[in-house]
Amino acid sequence: MKQEKENFFSEPISRRDVLKLTGVGGLGLMLGTSGTWLASKTLLAKPQDRANIVPFHGEHQAGIITPAQDFVCFAALDIVTSKLSDIKELFRVWTDAAARMSTGQTAGDESGEALLPPTDTGEVVGLSASRLTITFGAGSTLFQKEGIDRFGIASKRPSKLIDLPLFSGDNLQSEWCGGDLCIQACADDPQVAFHAVRNLIRIGRGFVTVKWMQSGFQRTSQSDPKKGTPRNLLGFKDGTANPNVHDVQKMNQVVWSQTSDQTPWMVKGSYMVVRRVQFRVEAWDRTNLQEEESIFGRHRQSGAPLGMKGEFDKLDLEKKNPDGTYVIPEDSHVRLARGNGKAEILRRSYSYTNGLLDKTGQIDAGLLFICFQRDPKRQFVPMQTRLANSDRLNEYIVHVGSAVFACFPGAKKGGYIGGTLF
Repeated sequence: MKQEKENFFSEPISRRDVLKLTGVGGLGLMLGTSGTWLASKTLLAKPQDRANIVPFHGEHQAGIITPAQDFVCFAALDIVTSKLSDIKELFRVWTDAAARMSTGQTAGDESGEALLPPTDTGEVVGLSASRLTITFGAGSTLFQKEGIDRFGIASKRPSKLIDLPLFSGDNLQSEWCGGDLCIQACADDPQVAFHAVRNLIRIGRGFVTVKWMQSGFQRTSQSDPKKGTPRNLLGFKDGTANPNVHDVQKMNQVVWSQTSDQTPWMVKGSYMVVRRVQFRVEAWDRTNLQEEESIFGRHRQSGAPLGMKGEFDKLDLEKKNPDGTYVIPEDSHVRLARGNGKAEILRRSYSYTNGLLDKTGQIDAGLLFICFQRDPKRQFVPMQTRLANSDRLNEYIVHVGSAVFACFPGAKKGGYIGGTLF
């Protein structure tokens, strides 16, 4: 018999127990023949690959203020176990697998048993880490669902983890809304991003099921070496007004949860709002350029505010035309999104295409809008309320999906994501 290696779990757990919890194909696949977790081998990245690695461990989770990668694979999950201890063990294993995949390794070591399915699905063997980041979050239904305290942690629900109101014009579809947990995997290669989510879901079989899932993209690093602000599928730059992620004080103000927010386990975490926004691309494609720019309040080519030349020129919301109208229209997207300028969010959105909407041949395309903030009620909700009520862009878009997640603080080596809560 092979010599047993160090058990990953904090307490011994048998192969039979794990299979009972997760079902064959879940955590059981990641056990060795001895019935214990096979410890990860120390595999250092090759020198030329280090630039492709974003550290997984740290005080904050990666994938929030990390410079946006080219692709995203996002999954919202529902929990099917009734035990908090199961969720705790799942996050322990997820943390180990995510840390490995972030360095370009497989999700786990193979068991050496040829008659068992492989531990890893194998589609990224030989590929670089591609700046993969994996970000985990918890929805409000993890704490309480239909009035039931499912896991005895309802009292730990952050006051800032709100359920968004129904905004004017929303056409939300249940298949694109909510989730007990979320996984956001971003990478410069779509196969690497999908592989990460696929393998984490596979590991969690018996614990979780997929509620909804969406892949997305930006322009690639190869197509835009200057790494300019990406454009959405309406042709306009998206994210110009983002706060400076290198400004620590600004990030503490806008993005990261603080001790004063009175949720100790969320300190250094952040709140994610996800909105699946469907574009009416056929109608937009028939709109003239002057009208498009008036709707956005920016020039399409440069991204500059109307009346200005540079993308990052200051918005002059008081400047008027000779006829007395504002140069940047009162119902333009940029003016309404800005409001009084006091409430900021960090946008991290991706475009998506999902084939056709229906038999009429309309294209299913749009924006997986993702943003991070310290308090959605004070930051996202006022902004979206203004946009929903008055934005001229609403003629060409419709919000069909919505969710809010509390993204845990980061984990130190030896710890695990969610450890501050569980």
